[in-house]
Amino acid sequence: MQSANMLLRRIVRSSVLPFAAQHGMKKDLLLLSRTLSLSLCLKQDKSCEPAEKLDLDEWKKVMKSGLQEEVIETASEPKELSSLAAARETLEMWRLAGRAVPENISEEQLKTFMECPSKSAKKKYLKYLHLRELHKKNDKRKMDEKRERRLEAQDQASETDETKNSSFICLWSHTMNKAYNWRAAQSMIFGQPLVFDMSYEKEMSFREVSNTVRQIVMSESSNRRSVDPFHIHFCNFKDDSLYHREFIKNYREAWDKLLITVTDQCYTEIFPKDKLIYLTADSPKVMKTFEHDKIYIVGSLVDKSIKTGVSLARAKRLGLETAALPLEKYLLWSTGAKNLTLDQMMHILLTLKDTADWKKALEFVPKRKYCGFVNKPVKELKKTLDLINTLKLGKGREKVEKQFAKNYPKK
Repeated sequence: MQSANMLLRRIVRSSVLPFAAQHGMKKDLLLLSRTLSLSLCLKQDKSCEPAEKLDLDEWKKVMKSGLQEEVIETASEPKELSSLAAARETLEMWRLAGRAVPENISEEQLKTFMECPSKSAKKKYLKYLHLRELHKKNDKRKMDEKRERRLEAQDQASETDETKNSSFICLWSHTMNKAYNWRAAQSMIFGQPLVFDMSYEKEMSFREVSNTVRQIVMSESSNRRSVDPFHIHFCNFKDDSLYHREFIKNYREAWDKLLITVTDQCYTEIFPKDKLIYLTADSPKVMKTFEHDKIYIVGSLVDKSIKTGVSLARAKRLGLETAALPLEKYLLWSTGAKNLTLDQMMHILLTLKDTADWKKALEFVPKRKYCGFVNKPVKELKKTLDLINTLKLGKGREKVEKQFAKNYPKK
């Protein structure tokens, strides 16, 4: 009896179980084989003596050994997930947990996420991607709404005779683009140079470089549409750099058609040093007037980096003259750093070049950063503001406010 049982067990293990293991059915067939062997033993001879009964202890040992073999085999074959797949699973878990995670993330962004040094840096990078995705969706929604409104306006115009006006507008837009390009082409010959220093890539992260390029794109657009545009120079510009890749993402095929000068040379090798002025907020010298015979340099940095003294140190190392905008001279500064974005700097410089009016130029400074324009000495205004702040919650608040309103009625 025992010999027949052992023979059946050997047959099952040698032939059936390897086939089942290959097709993922080992567990079921193992239990089935043991059940069959037990049932055969019971059905062969119902009149067996008590001495020839099934040995339950041995059967339990066989069951345990089989389960152990199965656990070892399943543990020896783990699912090896790649690092990218594991990162995607982590992002999916975070997204389901309600964290700020983008819905769609590219392989390059995923690699950047994996290279973040800490968990907080990863969270900040994911939040940045999430916000950028929301902005893109919002922009797309606005464009769709604008397209719908335009289609509705075209439908209404088709009922009347206003279709001629729409064709005239399209023709006007095409003509103005040609005029803008002609002005930019003329500026490359006769225009005043304006240099963007593109040597700060190592000082910034990928996100900061992306923001910098976006601001420069807006600056180039506003310069091309101005009456007297600058001749823009990108100096210290390296091919296949992070700046280069971001510019190609923004401009695409138009990158090679831009009417600007791009060079890997330093500005000191192209222009004379006595003509160069480096604009930086850290400069101790304040800019008084706009000089048309000078060449201004703007560092390609963003506000959020707040790397104090980097551009000033670079200008001093090269032996260049520096200057800062007279923000405190004309504006009653409220809060925030005195760093401006690159597109705001471009608007200010273009306005100064055309009008030489600081009040008009500094209107491009964000309103949240100042209370108004200064009409009286700054020290008196600061004293009055400090007094208001100290007595703001005190008994003399109304008296001080009345005195301030009497002294400065426009504020």
